[in-house]
Amino acid sequence: MEIKNGTLVTLEYDLYVEGFDGELIESVTSDEPAVFLCGNEEMLETFEEKLIGLKAGDSFKFSLTKEQAYGDEDDEAYAEFPKDVFTDGDGQLPEVGDYVPMEDEDGTVFDGVAIEITDDFVIIDFNHPLAGEDLYFTGKIIKVEDAPAE
Repeated sequence: MEIKNGTLVTLEYDLYVEGFDGELIESVTSDEPAVFLCGNEEMLETFEEKLIGLKAGDSFKFSLTKEQAYGDEDDEAYAEFPKDVFTDGDGQLPEVGDYVPMEDEDGTVFDGVAIEITDDFVIIDFNHPLAGEDLYFTGKIIKVEDAPAE
């Protein structure tokens, strides 16, 4: 069976930045493979498009430009928060590099990373961690099957 929208895909892959011989960012192995419903926006749309037509056992190697992936870093995705926003709960300030989930008034959670702590503020970067990066994938399709009826 070929990968198409509506099929359940199981695969393994390695993700690199700075070329196929660059830094390994993520490795998804057959021990704990990625499983997704093609066309259901669970993976990058352009990633799924590159897999269309492949079958179980097929290998793949392709790159996505930053525009096809997470785009450029957005200067407006940085936000300053007063330190007291973080001390209301457990009293712990994040440290630089800490993952900081933030929730808006509608209950939507935004993932950020603390990038700077000043005397009065914590600066959070809400860009996707791979924004501004071209992505390089190598991998293998493990299984392609009809989506379960749900």
